[in-house]
Amino acid sequence: MTLVLALLLDAAFGEPDWLWSRVTHPAVAIGRGIGWADRRFNHGSFRKAKGVILTLCLLLGGLLAGLVIAQFGWVVEAVVAAILLAQRSLADHVSDVARALRLSVAAGRVSVSRIVGRDTAQMDEPAIVRGAIESGAENLSDAVLAPVFWFLILGLPGLLAYKAINTADSMIGYLTPRHRDFGWAAARLDDLLNWAPARLSALLIPLSLGRLPDWPAIARDARLHRSPNAGWPEAAMAQALDVALSGPRAYDGEMRDFAWVHGSGDRFPTFEAVDRCAAMLWRSWGLLLALACVKALLT
Repeated sequence: MTLVLALLLDAAFGEPDWLWSRVTHPAVAIGRGIGWADRRFNHGSFRKAKGVILTLCLLLGGLLAGLVIAQFGWVVEAVVAAILLAQRSLADHVSDVARALRLSVAAGRVSVSRIVGRDTAQMDEPAIVRGAIESGAENLSDAVLAPVFWFLILGLPGLLAYKAINTADSMIGYLTPRHRDFGWAAARLDDLLNWAPARLSALLIPLSLGRLPDWPAIARDARLHRSPNAGWPEAAMAQALDVALSGPRAYDGEMRDFAWVHGSGDRFPTFEAVDRCAAMLWRSWGLLLALACVKALLT
């Protein structure tokens, strides 16, 4: 029942500005702590060892915080879990890109720049659409399904520990000279924690349409992706929408020729594909909610 309530609260309220403009969001607080540690310890010798210690502190801190909060009862637990889920905000951000593209490509570039890390200044409409869909698919896995997965495994402690590691990966888990060593442990642990959720998301997406996944095709396309996990939900979403994802894009002014995911799909999608992606996110959420309800009834 706790998880069902958390899913419903997140879907209903998302991340209201009136609240988080006055109170620090837990994920923001975690991020500030990671940022402080990055500035304080990411220099000199033994950077990898320091990063390992930080990662262990985040993992244990998340578990301990979850254990403490859980003592206040299942309603408080559900509210905190809802705050750490991101279904409503994810679907809204993806839909915002479609609405912006209806106005102009320039507006679409501004909107998609809020949810992707690649260069957006020269994007045409198909590139904007691909970026929005890829972000939607990847975040369905690591911002919705993975938190739910770890809540089911370890309760609120598992969800908080996952969120701390995932936030660390998003901040320091890069193969840059500054973070290659210091962020190594966070990146590797995040890969491990997302391994099962990423593959489950590749099942959830087609099952939400009432059809079995073409698993060999999804697995083939997922392995083309540079990430060990992100390729799975992206491959499943590409197949469900019949849109080719990934492909060439620019980072820091440098064009990179990434392989196409579901290359036989439409390589020139329009904003309508983004709308269909947002609808797919809600379909997948609906199936996830139904499964949570079944579990609640059986336990």
